[in-house]
Order: sequence, then C-alpha cells, then structure tokens
Amino acid sequence: MSSKFLIAGLGNIGAEYDQTRHNIGFEVLDYLASKYELTFQTERYALVARLKHKGKELILIKPTTYMNLSGKAVHYWLQKEKIPLSNLIVITDDIALPLGKLRLRGQGSDGGHNGLKNIQELLQTKNYTRLRLGIGNDFPKGKQAEYVLGKWKNEEKEIIKSVIEKAADAVISFTLIGLEKTMNMVNSK
Repeated sequence: MSSKFLIAGLGNIGAEYDQTRHNIGFEVLDYLASKYELTFQTERYALVARLKHKGKELILIKPTTYMNLSGKAVHYWLQKEKIPLSNLIVITDDIALPLGKLRLRGQGSDGGHNGLKNIQELLQTKNYTRLRLGIGNDFPKGKQAEYVLGKWKNEEKEIIKSVIEKAADAVISFTLIGLEKTMNMVNSK
C-alpha cells in the first residue's frame, strides 16, 4: 500500500469566504497545518502543505479553483503525486447532516454538492473517501446559497471548533489505520 495520501479540504479562496460554512474543509486543513506547524504554498490549482507523520506522507490541498471546479485540483494532484484513489480523502460541508455531525464514507453520491460533483466527473468514479461535516440546514426555502456562504453564528462556533478537531483526528486515523476502522470510530458517534 502506498504511504502517500492526498487530503483535499474543499472551500473557496478569498477573504470574503473565510469562516463560512462552505469553507469548513479549508478550516480542517488549517487546523492540521497549525497543529503540525506547516505552511501552505501556492502551487498549481491549490494551496499545498506537506506533512510527514509516522511513516506516511500527507499532501494537504486547498483547491484555488473555487468549489465548483475542485475536481481539477484533486485530479491534478492525484496524478502528479501518483497517489492511488484509495488514499484520497475529501473533506467537505454537508447540509444534509445536523450541525456538528461527522460522516465518513468510502464512496457515495455527490448529494447535490457542486464540489463533489466536479470531483466525481473528473475522476470518473464515485468510489473515493469523503469526510462530510454537518453544517445543518437552518435556512428558508431558496436561501441555500446564502446559508452555505454565510459566516458561522456565535453559538455555532464552539461546536464547529470541536468538529474541526475531530475531523482532523479522523484524517490522521484514516492514513494510519485505514478507512474501515476509522469509519467505525467516526460514524458511531
């Protein structure tokens, strides 16, 4: 098994998207980067940081292609680093999950998420690991875009902080003990 992993946190670049629900994938990678004292460099299609941890090499990417074209960055970095699909994990927001809930899956549909839809199109498969972080769906009909691009409310921030830490632990666990065992830990909570 390859010891190289691609960790793709989804979000949108630009200050106006900082701390928005849609950028929670970026926030998980920022947390990992600060925990392991890494810095992101601007490279092709992504901000990239590299982590060597317990014999594994993790390539952390925050696509700079904007959410709807996330597949471009994921596809490019898988090819460039010769990382097998089984060693890819995509971290993203999910309105179908309650705020603070984590869900890890080895495959599945895009669930209407444009970032996942684009990744699926470019990789031509639904069989890749995704870690979905629940952001809830407390918005009026027709206001989904405003909601996901909205900033966290104060009362949500504590919940989100702990979810980001759990998600970061799940990413490390995935690289060390694999998908099945990590799913048992993450999905049972």
